[in-house]
Amino acid sequence: MSDHPADPGPRRLSRRDALRYATAASALAGLGAAALSSGAPRAAAAAPTLIDFAARQIPAQDIRAAGHAGVVNYVSLSRPGSSFGAKPITLPYARALTAAGLVIVSNYQYGKPGGTAPSDFTRGYPGGIADARTAWQLHTAAGGGRSAPVFFTIDEDIDRNTWNTMALPWFRGINSVLGVQRTGVYGGIDVCQWAIADGVIGQSGIPGYRWAWQTRAWSGNRIHPAAVLYQRVVDTASNPGPLVGGMRVDVNDVMARDCGQWNFHQ
Repeated sequence: MSDHPADPGPRRLSRRDALRYATAASALAGLGAAALSSGAPRAAAAAPTLIDFAARQIPAQDIRAAGHAGVVNYVSLSRPGSSFGAKPITLPYARALTAAGLVIVSNYQYGKPGGTAPSDFTRGYPGGIADARTAWQLHTAAGGGRSAPVFFTIDEDIDRNTWNTMALPWFRGINSVLGVQRTGVYGGIDVCQWAIADGVIGQSGIPGYRWAWQTRAWSGNRIHPAAVLYQRVVDTASNPGPLVGGMRVDVNDVMARDCGQWNFHQ
């Protein structure tokens, strides 16, 4: 499969896309009903949630039983010296999630502050090209939608100068491979705003929303109005996330019914 897909750009919602959207929305709504039947709080049904995790693959039935609508899963490899069971997502696991009625969103993170590989964005434009090619190869190998976005991670608090000199060129490199419409961002509220303002991330099929996955970290209790996902629970040693399938996870609120899930972007 090609790792140089053409950028489709913003588009009107065709009849075929409308049917896809209805299917995707139904999947999210259906998991809300499942949350009620499984005894989960009513709030979980009102606002669908996706979980993200890295250590190992969590069985689809455990995710559904916990009342979640799906996952945000890595399309990146483990860093040197680590072996994360959920990195990258595999075709059999993706099929199991889909068969259980769960949705999948792709994200990319290889390096990390203080890790055995530096933060991805520090590698600038050439790094963006390389990361986008890797992400797209792993995304499509697992059955990811051909027009689905990949959310690229900035997992630290950066200032505007760092954005302008390192992160923005990195995103420009990503755009040169995937196109803007297939590019998303993960980060705090400022990173999301800068990515939107500089035109390096695409648009959701829901008017007013962009491919911004915002974490509560570095956001000062503010939520960007254009974010399609909001990471409300960040699992840390001092503030553990909920257990799903025996593993602690992060929890993300779905802010727009088109949050980049594969089954809406075939």
